[in-house]
Amino acid sequence: METNIFIEKISDLFENADKSVLEAKTRFRDLDEWGSLIALSVMAMVDEEYNVKLKGDDMRNSQTIQDLFDIVKSRI
Repeated sequence: METNIFIEKISDLFENADKSVLEAKTRFRDLDEWGSLIALSVMAMVDEEYNVKLKGDDMRNSQTIQDLFDIVKSRI
């Protein structure tokens, strides 16, 4: 599992975000599009792509894309 591929998959969920500026340290909650629909999309993508179930607490406790990556990686 590579960070850059994970970031790419996350960035695909954001239609209006400048994908070139998304990186591991990006605070995804600060993005204009962030909301409950995107959160559910992230959870679904992680389940589909990595067979890992993220919980609501995982999303609430994560601040950056790297935080999400670390959770997913620890559960593979």
